[in-house]
Amino acid sequence: MKFALIATVVLLALAQGSFAQNGGDFERLSQYFEELKSKMTQQLTDIMNQNLPGQAQTFLEERKSQLEPLATQFQDQLRSAASSMEEHVKPMAENVQAQIQPMVDNLKAQMEAFIQSLTENNQPISN
Repeated sequence: MKFALIATVVLLALAQGSFAQNGGDFERLSQYFEELKSKMTQQLTDIMNQNLPGQAQTFLEERKSQLEPLATQFQDQLRSAASSMEEHVKPMAENVQAQIQPMVDNLKAQMEAFIQSLTENNQPISN
């Protein structure tokens, strides 16, 4: 029985020491959260005090200066592609026009003859 009583006292002493140590951990944890809270508050205040429209304008200007050379290069590539395409299409268009022109001339002559025959056969209507 004495042994059980001694073991109980030792166990209580160890538990008390353990709770005392945990109390220090809670204090450190509370202090950590307080520091975190104050740091986040300070950072949020700093962000809110910054000149966001000015930063946005600066960002846009920087991106514009970066993209202008790319746009110029793209335009140059489009111009070269268009001129290359024109070199290929122009001879084909001239060939098609040369093939169609006699048909157009023939149609024009037929239409002129048809209109001429209509005007010659047109007699005034008399009442």
